[in-house]
Amino acid sequence: MKHLIFISLLLFVSILTTAQPSFRLDTIYANDQKNVALFFPEPIRQGITGSENFVFTYNREKGQYFGLLQAEPGKESNLLVVNRNGSVFSYIIKYREQLTKLNYFIPMSSSIGNERPIANDSLEVANSKSSIANKHRYYDRFCSYLLDRKQRIGRLKKRKEGVALSVENIVFDKDELYFVIQITNNSSLDYDLNFLNLSIETRQKGKKKSLQKCKRPSKCIFYENRVGYNLAV
Repeated sequence: MKHLIFISLLLFVSILTTAQPSFRLDTIYANDQKNVALFFPEPIRQGITGSENFVFTYNREKGQYFGLLQAEPGKESNLLVVNRNGSVFSYIIKYREQLTKLNYFIPMSSSIGNERPIANDSLEVANSKSSIANKHRYYDRFCSYLLDRKQRIGRLKKRKEGVALSVENIVFDKDELYFVIQITNNSSLDYDLNFLNLSIETRQKGKKKSLQKCKRPSKCIFYENRVGYNLAV
């Protein structure tokens, strides 16, 4: 019995790198003669200075939007402010005799993060799941397009015990490599497509030449046969 199976195989070759964002803290100057006012987008729930020569006062009961900063001569320190909604703000604070600025209106974009990482993590997980679902839909559509395209690059074919495997096309798209493979079963047995093992073979230069194989996992397998369509990830 003859079976034809067309496979559009995506070999994942892209490299993803993630980096933690770095924050450059702004500097606020204060002295012991004037009040420096800091206005925040949400009421202040907590304000802490890192040194005793700096004092940050705010209304703890009513939760006002502004706080007052004063300083005595000494080494620089830092100010950490948490708003009622969990937004965190951090600044370097220094003593200066002559002040050029007495009022700071701080936007929400100056926040370095939120004290509630669970909510942020949940949002990131939801966004990640949505992104993965979109990728799977793209793989499905693009692989189907490659199968319908029926473009061939040449005769790359192997046969064994009545089963022939040929590479019909190789396509590079968005840092990812796609292989279109046709499997023909001319044997008397019915075979189901279970898995494909892929590897990259490299040959070392020099007098003693040797071959090295490196297995590469597939990101997505989309295949069409006489029954219908299936997508395996």
